[in-house]
Amino acid sequence: MSDAHLIQGRLVRRIFTVTGLLSLVLALAVVIGLATGPSGIDLGPVWDLLTGNAQADGLQIAIIERIRLPRVLMALFCGAVLSLGGLVFQALLGNPLAEPYILGISGGAATGAIIGILAGLARVPGVSLTAFAGSMATLFLVLYLARGDSRAGRDAMLLSGVMVNAFCSAVIMFLISISDENKLHDIMFWLMGDLSSADMPQVGMVAILVLPCFAIIFLLSHKMNLMLMGREMARSMGVSIRQTTLILLIATSFMVSAMVCQSGLMGFVGLVVPHILRQIFGSDHRVLVPATIVGGGAFMVICDLLARWVPREGEIPVGVITAIVGAPLFILLLKRRA
Repeated sequence: MSDAHLIQGRLVRRIFTVTGLLSLVLALAVVIGLATGPSGIDLGPVWDLLTGNAQADGLQIAIIERIRLPRVLMALFCGAVLSLGGLVFQALLGNPLAEPYILGISGGAATGAIIGILAGLARVPGVSLTAFAGSMATLFLVLYLARGDSRAGRDAMLLSGVMVNAFCSAVIMFLISISDENKLHDIMFWLMGDLSSADMPQVGMVAILVLPCFAIIFLLSHKMNLMLMGREMARSMGVSIRQTTLILLIATSFMVSAMVCQSGLMGFVGLVVPHILRQIFGSDHRVLVPATIVGGGAFMVICDLLARWVPREGEIPVGVITAIVGAPLFILLLKRRA
């Protein structure tokens, strides 16, 4: 057997090992999420559902299937999308602080979604298209602003993202101030980062939109590795820098905007998960891409659990939990780079 086949075999085993370990964490988080309700954690109904127990409480089974399951699956997709988006932006921009929320991509998508709501468009495809347009507009604006600042180097991208994000926040506040009460509730949904209204048709739509993006990014993961070695090295290895970058940017912005349409704004997810996984499993994106998808899903399911479990009564938006976890890490990374 040749050395190339040995190396390929080791890579495949590593991918399956890492993804398998994280899948166990995800499966545990999903089961606990399905079993968690106002009265605490009860694994009995989940077991009845999995085993098809004919004598099970029909009301509890219905609650799990119609309320908890869609919410858990939406949290899974949300964490996977935002985490993978952060990984891609960090690889393309060479900045570990890059992620959709900080760069303003999520804010641009939310701005576009709100404009679609005020225009009376249907969620699919109308609001989804305006959200995608908003995310792409902010992305190209950030790239343009960063390219014009040679003094700050890579940090110019971060500073430009912060400025664009602040501008998007101002636009959102303006849109809220001129909206009528009938649409105000829908608009606030985007800002809270809440998963409580998820249902299975929404989950199905998200899966259709984001799974092809997952596949595209994984297929380009080796080229992402080569690009990290330098543009000249990547070109010498046959990588088309412009084409690869454009495909990754469009795929990432599309899946992030599709997710924001359903879940609202979730900050720092794309910062926390890729950073932790890179520290544990290394920087090979062929391993990191599937690990980030599974690990990000587990992270968001756990955050949603905390959002339901921490308050004594009711729940808090899961976006609050992700910000509490992610903001200190962002400050720590920023201080290390200073």
